[in-house]
Amino acid sequence: MRWILAPSRRYILIISLIILVVIFCAGFLLGNKYGESIPVLNQRLVPIYKVARDDNKIAITLDGTWGADYTEKLLDIFKKHDLKITFFFAGYWLEKYPDLVKKIAAAGHEIGNHTYTHPHCNSLSKEKLIKELEDTSNLIEKLIGKRPRFFRPPFGEYNNRVIRTAEELGYQVVQWSLDSLDWQEPGVDYIIKRILNNVSAGDIILMHNNAPDTPEALKTLIPELKKRGYEIIPLSELIYQQNYYIESHSGLQVKRGGKA
Repeated sequence: MRWILAPSRRYILIISLIILVVIFCAGFLLGNKYGESIPVLNQRLVPIYKVARDDNKIAITLDGTWGADYTEKLLDIFKKHDLKITFFFAGYWLEKYPDLVKKIAAAGHEIGNHTYTHPHCNSLSKEKLIKELEDTSNLIEKLIGKRPRFFRPPFGEYNNRVIRTAEELGYQVVQWSLDSLDWQEPGVDYIIKRILNNVSAGDIILMHNNAPDTPEALKTLIPELKKRGYEIIPLSELIYQQNYYIESHSGLQVKRGGKA
């Protein structure tokens, strides 16, 4: 005996399928146009962990939340090697060291958003997360005259709401592909070996401005990375701003049409 849907049910089923197709196509087309991690149904959203490149470009990023004892020394090292890098600062750090923030920006380095109070973002409501992000960006703009393009969630913690909210505000959410572990104070040699043994094109290296081993490690790392053919650039030159997608299983940012 054949099972036949009543005309009214067939109509509802057809309309439901059309709606699903429209939602999927809209998400796909918008993603192609803007290169954003636009959610389709229950898609898992991920930040940018690494960039697919074939030109040996990498980025060193420094997070700042708990002090500034070594920051001047780091700036001298970057100046000596003619490097521009990207810092991520929490809002309360920015408030405590405004003159240093201005000096960092004047030297040509980038400043990213690391929230205001360094909270666990997954536990925040959307409204509180927006306040964390916008209060920090407003302070950065007040200090250096420019709003940040990048946001790095504290503790590397995120979920779909965190990423979606940040992207709605215009930020690209960035993690890291290679953690130096300098925050654990493992020793200079350990940091150097960890990075040199694992680095590859498109890597985003995580370090910290107030980790005591970081300056000495960078004195060796920078010339050695250059010797191996790597070019150290700020995130704005490494990460694609448009026409890209992010692999959901790895966080690899891939340029549509091929690598750079």
